[in-house]
Amino acid sequence: MSRVALVTGGTRGIGEAVSKALKAAGYKVAANYAGNDEAANAFKAANDIPVFKWDAGDFQACEQGVAAVENEVGPIDVLVNNAGISRDAMLQKMTPEQWSEVIRTDLDSVFNMTRQVINGMRERGFGRIVSISSINGQQGMLGLSNYCSAKAGMIGFTRAVALEGARKGITANAIAPGYVATELLAGVSEKVMEHIVGQIPVGRLGQADEVARCVVFLAADESAWITGSTLTINGGQLMD
Repeated sequence: MSRVALVTGGTRGIGEAVSKALKAAGYKVAANYAGNDEAANAFKAANDIPVFKWDAGDFQACEQGVAAVENEVGPIDVLVNNAGISRDAMLQKMTPEQWSEVIRTDLDSVFNMTRQVINGMRERGFGRIVSISSINGQQGMLGLSNYCSAKAGMIGFTRAVALEGARKGITANAIAPGYVATELLAGVSEKVMEHIVGQIPVGRLGQADEVARCVVFLAADESAWITGSTLTINGGQLMD
C-alpha cells in the first residue's frame, strides 16, 4: 500500500515541486493551500493531486483539515511542513503585525501540523516529518528578523521532535534551501538579484525540483537512520 504524504503550501513554488516529486515516487499525496483557489484548482487539474484549503497557522483549522485528508486519502505517514510567507522590514520599522504574521504562518504552523499527525505516527510505528527551513534561519539576513526567527525555530523544533520520535519509528529532519527561483524572488530587482547570485559559488539560483528531491530522499523508508538533521542545499553559499 502506498504511503500517504501531506504537503502544506503544496500547490505553488517549492511545495508544488515537492507534491509532484512525492507522487512520482509512488506516494498518495494531498496538498494543502491557504487562499489562492485559482492556482490550487489549476494544480489539481494538472497533477491529479487532491487539494485541501485551510490556514496552517490556525490550530483548529489544522485539526479539521488533517481529519479531512485522512478521511479522503488515508492516515498521514509523511508530513512536509512547507507553508511560509515573508513580510520584510528592518527591525526599527517592523510592525507587530508583520512579526506575528510570519511567526504564525512559518513557525506556529509547524507545531499545528505536526501535533495533528504525531499520535497516529506513534501508534503505527512509522512517520516522516520534513520541514522546509531556510539558509536565513542559519545565517540571518537584514530586514528578515521575523522570517529568520521562524526558520531558526523550525530547526530547533525538528531536533526536539527527532528525539521524541526516535524509538517510535518517526524521523524529523529539516531542509534549509538557499535562494531558489520561486515567486518569493519575483519582485527582486535585477541589481539585487545579481548581488544574490554573486554570493552563490555555483553561480545560479536553486530550482524547486532540487529541493523536492531532498524531501523524497528524507521521506523514504530507507532513510530511517537520518533524524534531527538539517540538510543544507544552497549552491555552496553557506557551509557548516
